[in-house]
Amino acid sequence: MTEPTPNYLTGHLAPVDDEIQAFDLPVEGALPTELTGRYFRNGPNPRPGDDPGHWFIGAGMIHGIRLDQGRAEWYRNRWVRTKNAPFHRPDGTVDLAAGAANTSVIEHGGKIFALMETSYPYEMTPELDTIGPCDFGGRLTTGMTAHPKEDPETGELHLFDYSVRPPFLTYHRLSADGELVTSFPVQVPGPTMMHDFAVTKNNIVWLDLPIVFDREMVGRGMPYQWNDKYTSRIGVMGKDSATVQWFEVEPCYVFHVGNAREDEQGRVVLDAIRYSREAWFKTWSRTGGATPQAEQAAAAAVSKLHRWILDPATGKVTEQQLDDGSAEFPTVDDRRVGLPNRYLYAVSDNAIIKYDSDRGQIARHELGANWRAGEAVFVPAEASAGEDEGWLLSIVTNTDPTVASQLLVHDATDVAAKPVASVQLPRRVPAGFHGSWISDGELSR
Repeated sequence: MTEPTPNYLTGHLAPVDDEIQAFDLPVEGALPTELTGRYFRNGPNPRPGDDPGHWFIGAGMIHGIRLDQGRAEWYRNRWVRTKNAPFHRPDGTVDLAAGAANTSVIEHGGKIFALMETSYPYEMTPELDTIGPCDFGGRLTTGMTAHPKEDPETGELHLFDYSVRPPFLTYHRLSADGELVTSFPVQVPGPTMMHDFAVTKNNIVWLDLPIVFDREMVGRGMPYQWNDKYTSRIGVMGKDSATVQWFEVEPCYVFHVGNAREDEQGRVVLDAIRYSREAWFKTWSRTGGATPQAEQAAAAAVSKLHRWILDPATGKVTEQQLDDGSAEFPTVDDRRVGLPNRYLYAVSDNAIIKYDSDRGQIARHELGANWRAGEAVFVPAEASAGEDEGWLLSIVTNTDPTVASQLLVHDATDVAAKPVASVQLPRRVPAGFHGSWISDGELSR
């Protein structure tokens, strides 16, 4: 009997088979002339004939669009040429250059990196050629998260690694010019899958949650499962301290953080997308994770925007659901990372969402039933522009594999309105993970 094709190899997730490039892309509407740079979006794209066993571990492919003063100059897609070797060596050690580099793409210190947690970053050129793995002059001896956080005031890059062996969690910090200057272990009780974290002006915020390495699942996709015995905790650690104050929270999982900040009372406020136990099992089974049949039958929930308020003075935590609707891939104006922010952006299956925390309002741009929204990246109109004064960039993908994708450009102040511009891409771009806007000025530093 023929096995059904996994979800992550079909429909809007189906990989493309080749690399192409195209120039002078057609544009509907008018591209803002301020947008001069590159929009890169990373995601898993298994090579032809390959089934990686889980959506999260397919070979990384970056799709890039070059915009220049109102023109869509080019599109190209390139696999990240990572080392073709097993991640685990015969002697039990790991080859940190053998990751898929498939999750995010960032600029830091004038260099471009393709990232996947648990392995080295891969440096890329502005034209998406692979330079190779980077260990920051031999100082990085662990993997690197796909969700580092750049401090908008100091330019430092905060990052971490999680591991199936002790130390289970390691903190790192890069200087603004890309030198690894700080590394130390952080104590957690077990091999938790910590996909994201948060920073504030003064603190690091850890997410020690109950998705834990399961040795019996090694060789079957991603060997992680929900463990009811693993306590859900959020930790607050000073940026120059290895001491963590832990707060027990209701059992949940978080893939992605929106932002965190300290309020006037010294409390840490964290906004992130929360998965209940049921929502976790629903998502994990759809992406290729092994899930007990009883859990699959019960999985009817969705991930939602949630807020935790952590009070270091009292040791108490309060929780609040901020939206009843489904949401994922939260983003914020990068100039507000770790600082108070009014606006947060996210997507659901077929909508781009904007949250206004001051007014308690939610705006949505509905794409239509057959379109799937990619992460919406905020780009300020200029360096001095206010929060929300700028553009949201998102690649959208149709469920019909014969329909080409589009890069949508929305006025962030009016998300519900029609996009100000739509770049018609020369092919379908599979739904993926995370992107970045990289201006020409950032690459010239």
